[in-house]
Amino acid sequence: MKSIFLAMLLVATLPAVSATWDIDDAHTTAKFKIRHLMVSNVYGQITGAKGSLEMDEKDPTKTTGTVTLDVSTVNTANEKRDAHLKGEDFFDVAKNPSITYTIKKVTKGKAGKYKMDGELTMKGVTKSVSLNDVEITPTVKDPWGGIRRGFSGTTTLNRKEYGLTWNKQLDGGGMVVGDTVEIEVAAELKEKPAAAKN
Repeated sequence: MKSIFLAMLLVATLPAVSATWDIDDAHTTAKFKIRHLMVSNVYGQITGAKGSLEMDEKDPTKTTGTVTLDVSTVNTANEKRDAHLKGEDFFDVAKNPSITYTIKKVTKGKAGKYKMDGELTMKGVTKSVSLNDVEITPTVKDPWGGIRRGFSGTTTLNRKEYGLTWNKQLDGGGMVVGDTVEIEVAAELKEKPAAAKN
């Protein structure tokens, strides 16, 4: 009886097994929305994601990792505008080719969702940014034998805090480009086999 109790105690105290999940760049994007001319919104996205996350199946609050986006992929469905965004007035891709987000803390939210606190580095500036309403999906097996899951979340940034300050004033007041950027992140992850971690 004593040996059974000790065995149960040992199992209870063993750390939960975590898994490494690689970003699937073909199914990962950061979408954004920003005000234009005070009357409409411009929508776009940045892709070219790389990185991996360490996730504990039993406790998602232990999630850690870093995700990087390729800024040269910025796409607003207008070539002239995209070229302007890649230039010195905005992202300055030649000097700052990537945007990086490093997860620092994950806490439980409402309705099974989470809050993800981390550090966002963009155009050489690093600031604390929280992803809200983060959904971490259950795992599924894909048709090729891999294990996948996803996560998504939203946040809001002031672009000027990252040195994206270009603007022009309108004749009747107001500015051409708004300062507030609404962002939605959607990532698909593929579990890395244990043998591939070494």
